[in-house]
Amino acid sequence: MTNYLFFTLLAISSFISAESKKTMEGFWLTSQSIVQVKNCDKNLCATIEHVFVDDDIDPKSITDSNNKKRSLRNRPLIGINLLEEFPSNASGKKVLKNGKIYDPGRGRVFKSNLYLLDDGTLKVEGCLMGICDHEIWQPLVVTINEDGTRTAEPLK
Repeated sequence: MTNYLFFTLLAISSFISAESKKTMEGFWLTSQSIVQVKNCDKNLCATIEHVFVDDDIDPKSITDSNNKKRSLRNRPLIGINLLEEFPSNASGKKVLKNGKIYDPGRGRVFKSNLYLLDDGTLKVEGCLMGICDHEIWQPLVVTINEDGTRTAEPLK
């Protein structure tokens, strides 16, 4: 019962936060995954919730194989936090600078900035030696189905 209530509240809160477009918290579609940005202690975190792979591959079997730390290469990508050093008390702000982001594809941590754009998307920027690149994350509405599975749809 407690888990069902938790997931129901999670779905409602993610819908509200995505609908309002005033916060970076919520579920986001990246180029290769779905992440959930939320308050983790005193900072924002972006936890990988799902990794896109071919139908015959279990997403939970995908590991952090490119990590520079050899001891972390066998951990699953699902559950990894991508963001560091972004204050969680910045709710409502449209720009957060001077944090860090982990790129599992490269196995490296980069300086990072986050920009909540007027169209509701999230511009996630990674920088190395003053040269920055970015990816646009799309907001998602995640609902919990009666059977416990989740359904994600782009925010319209």
